[in-house]
Amino acid sequence: MQTLAAGVSFVDLEFQQVPHVIATVVLQGPSGVALIDPGPTSTLPVLRRKLATAGISMADVRDVLLTHIHLDHAGVTGTLVKERPDLRVFVHREGAPHVIDPSKLLASATRLYGDAMDRLWGDVLPVPAESLILLDGGERIDVASRSLEIAYTPGHARHHVSYFSRDTGIAFVGDTAGIRLAPREFILPATPPPDVDLEQWDQSLALFERWRPDTLFLTHFGPSGPVGAHVAEMREYLGVMAKIVQASLARDGSDEGRETWFRDEYRRQLVQRLSPGDADAYETAGRLDLSWRGLARYWRKKV
Repeated sequence: MQTLAAGVSFVDLEFQQVPHVIATVVLQGPSGVALIDPGPTSTLPVLRRKLATAGISMADVRDVLLTHIHLDHAGVTGTLVKERPDLRVFVHREGAPHVIDPSKLLASATRLYGDAMDRLWGDVLPVPAESLILLDGGERIDVASRSLEIAYTPGHARHHVSYFSRDTGIAFVGDTAGIRLAPREFILPATPPPDVDLEQWDQSLALFERWRPDTLFLTHFGPSGPVGAHVAEMREYLGVMAKIVQASLARDGSDEGRETWFRDEYRRQLVQRLSPGDADAYETAGRLDLSWRGLARYWRKKV
């Protein structure tokens, strides 16, 4: 585990045997341990091993905090609750029905990932409704002997929240501030279907500016700062990606061809800034085909 502040660390889940793709935050205090975005079930052995190395067992975990319900952030939650029925799970109320009954979430994910579902995510089990604490944003909660402020931060997903530890100056922002794989400087927006909303996204980024944290913690991957510069760059990269998708929609041909054109165009941008291996790691964290589909849906709803 890597330490961010007293009682605040994070674990690299080594997703698909690639380092620096998915991080789980570990909060520790006298009242127990809390995990922010515990990841998919496919990485649970890594999470167990790394917690054990730090002297933490799953029996020490009291709370699971989800920024949103996408499988790379939350897929293991039902498995954890099955093992520990007393776990509290914090989730935005828009995402809660799909945590209680993940059948629609799984059907949607299967359309995107096909035969790779099990390899990527592993089991996705339901979470009993009584285990959930529903969030709207605006709450303050105490977990692992630490006070966290909660804000509703849609744009990437309509069920997205972020958590701010004001005493440490760290905001845990899920996917709202994009993907930055340490130590690279490039920010890749993740814009999968179906909930991308650029106007809401800009408002969420503005909220981070009002919070004025010292550090943004990205699930993909790790701490980033200074915050003002990161938010400005995220806005720029998100705008560029959105314009390329918009340009693709004006092209003749099929959606398959438009998606391929976008992927080729954006891949060229990646390899201009990154090595081919680093570009591949970014695409593992945020698939470009899914980003095209999310933004294409957004633009077509605007027509």
